[in-house]
Amino acid sequence: MPKSSVRSCIYMILLTTCLLFISGCATKIGSSLDFWQNDTQAETDLRQNNEPPFVNGLPELASLSNPQDDLLFAQLGAGEASLVGQLPGQRKLPSHLYTEVAIAHNPIEKGTLFFVKDNTPTDIWERIRRGFQLQHEHEGNKADLRWYVRHQSYIDRVATRAEPYIHLIVEEAEKQGVPLEIALLPIVESAFQPFAYSHGRAAGIWQFIPSTGRLYGLKQNWWYDGRRDVLASTKAAIKMLKRLHRSFKGDWLLALAAYNSGQGTVSKAIRKNKRKGKPTDFWSLDLPKETRGYVPKLLAISAIIENPDKYNLKIKPIANKPYLAKVETKSQIDLALAAELAELSIEELYLLNPGFNRWATDPDGPHHLLLPIEKAALFTQNLAALPANKRIKWARHKIKKGESLLSIADKYNTTAALIKDVNNIRGNMIRQGQGLVIPVAVKRKSQYKLSSSQRLKSLQNTRRKGKEKVVYRVRRGDTLWDISRKHKVGVRTLAKWNGLAPRDTLKTGQKLVIWTKQGRIAKASRDSFSPHASGLVTKKIGYRVRRGDSIALIARKFNIGINDIIRWNGIKKEKYLQPGQRLTLYVNVTQQVSGV
Repeated sequence: MPKSSVRSCIYMILLTTCLLFISGCATKIGSSLDFWQNDTQAETDLRQNNEPPFVNGLPELASLSNPQDDLLFAQLGAGEASLVGQLPGQRKLPSHLYTEVAIAHNPIEKGTLFFVKDNTPTDIWERIRRGFQLQHEHEGNKADLRWYVRHQSYIDRVATRAEPYIHLIVEEAEKQGVPLEIALLPIVESAFQPFAYSHGRAAGIWQFIPSTGRLYGLKQNWWYDGRRDVLASTKAAIKMLKRLHRSFKGDWLLALAAYNSGQGTVSKAIRKNKRKGKPTDFWSLDLPKETRGYVPKLLAISAIIENPDKYNLKIKPIANKPYLAKVETKSQIDLALAAELAELSIEELYLLNPGFNRWATDPDGPHHLLLPIEKAALFTQNLAALPANKRIKWARHKIKKGESLLSIADKYNTTAALIKDVNNIRGNMIRQGQGLVIPVAVKRKSQYKLSSSQRLKSLQNTRRKGKEKVVYRVRRGDTLWDISRKHKVGVRTLAKWNGLAPRDTLKTGQKLVIWTKQGRIAKASRDSFSPHASGLVTKKIGYRVRRGDSIALIARKFNIGINDIIRWNGIKKEKYLQPGQRLTLYVNVTQQVSGV
């Protein structure tokens, strides 16, 4: 018998078997599937609505042969579900949808047969719309709606930034059963900027402050900040929102308000309204200004995503399919090397894995990377071919007199703890001549452009129109507030120039940049230079007068003012300097380094 005849017979047998179980109907469940099973009237309705043609209740074989008809095939019964056969053009029913089919139809007789039409949205925004649960329109968000309507370019930028992360976030939100408006919350929090850092010390797309991040399991150290890890922070944010939702008895608006301002702030506002006999919904509470604007922004952007045509806006389409794959590394790896193994740029790798602060992953984990899904297999294959001891480059260092573990770690851009661990050092004592092995970056520091130190360097070197940069080295007891007052700039502005929050603690020796109006620097250095009022980096030095020295000569030598030397040392103008005489000078360290 010819092969084609055998194939035809098999199809006929299968078709006959199917006809024993099914006689065409359809019902719509949720947002992803249509089902056909036993109901003659429903079959008639489907025919009138131009659904796929039927033969005795079964979609025609010709229709099933068309790959454009995404028909899935499953057999259900008594709590079980399995694929029972495959006709041309059919695809296997995804296992996570079996439960949906079974619950919807609750088949009593084992062996009930279903054809399922796949209505899964192809665009992620449509998937998000189907998961909306909140009421978006309210008098309180009209102003936000007007702002978004006037800023199509902002919507475009946010959608572009969201593209790598949004599918991952939607998957996690659906898994946890929260409204999909929450998947849009990073627009309000950070505009989907993975390295966002606020004046309140909040970091990442979900803007966790350090203490809250640690409370929800987000590790933070020199190597890694889980608040910026897209996957870890998404899980933590949804966990926090669900807990707040329970605390506020199922009110999502109050939960969102508490996510922004704290549970205690919202609870206090509720108690206040209760005492006054007022309503305790979000719109009636006396909350901080930022929080009063926070929830309406989310509702406004949700309204726009729900119906962009209504507001004459366009939303950039994003495919409803995974963009990222989580790939295990099992140990620390240099990020420049990881980028090469995945055939990505270092910048791309950092943008997908913004939790890593330095040139390598944290030696203590997490030991995984998020990679574009099409690069995952290539990376895994290349990593498997690389010996474990080649994932990090090693340098040998002989300890010199006066060196400490901290100074050596600073030199090699690593931590003292890691050097101790690698070299089996128990305390902090090291001796001159002792040899160390130290993990180091495979490329120059400047090539890790999105590492923490290079992002800071780029920020500090960003030119400010009409201003000149001054470098200030922090002294013991300095605060941002004190420094900002001395240099007549706002504390938030000073913090922003240096990638800090106003409340961040400064370290002695830390370098800050201060942008000041042109001319102010020269005036400070010539006429009114003092260790307390100047905006420059100063150091107190003792100077012994040499034969031939004069006040003017010393002033030129150290680029300081004649009057400053006289004032600091109580010198009378009519007196000459004497060889061996000691003077106290306050010099600009940065100018001495540059050879002045």
